[in-house]
Amino acid sequence: MALHDRVRDRLRPWHALMLVVFLAGTALQLAGGAEPFVAVLSGLFGLVVFQFTVGNVWASAVEYRNAGGAWSDAPFLAPFALAGIAAAAAYVLTRSLAGAASAAFWVFVLALAATAVVVNLAVGYRESDAADASQRVE
Repeated sequence: MALHDRVRDRLRPWHALMLVVFLAGTALQLAGGAEPFVAVLSGLFGLVVFQFTVGNVWASAVEYRNAGGAWSDAPFLAPFALAGIAAAAAYVLTRSLAGAASAAFWVFVLALAATAVVVNLAVGYRESDAADASQRVE
C-alpha cells in the first residue's frame, strides 16, 4: 500500500476540522497584533477547547445512536434545547457572548447528566419488569 493511501485511510474530516480551528484561532490572534508564539498558543488552546466540547458532544451523539436511540428522541434533544434556552437567557441578561457560552456549556453538561441518569433508571426498571415477567410461572 502506498504512503498516500495509508495517510488518506488514517486522516478523517475531523482532523481537517481541527486544523481549520487551530489555524483560525492562530490567525485571529495574529490579526489582533499578538506575538507569533502567543498566537500559536492561543490557537492550540482554542483547539483544545473545541476538541473537548464538540468532540464530547459528538461522541455522546454517536454513543446514543449506537445504543439504539435516534437523534430525534426527546431524551437526546433535551440537553441541547435547555442549553440553547440558557444561552439565550444569559445573553439577554448579560449581553456577554462568553457568559452565554459558559451558561450553555454548563447547562448542557448538567442536563446531559440528568438525562443519562433518568434514562438509565427507566431502562433498568423496564428490564427488571421484563425479567420478572419472564420468570413468572402461571
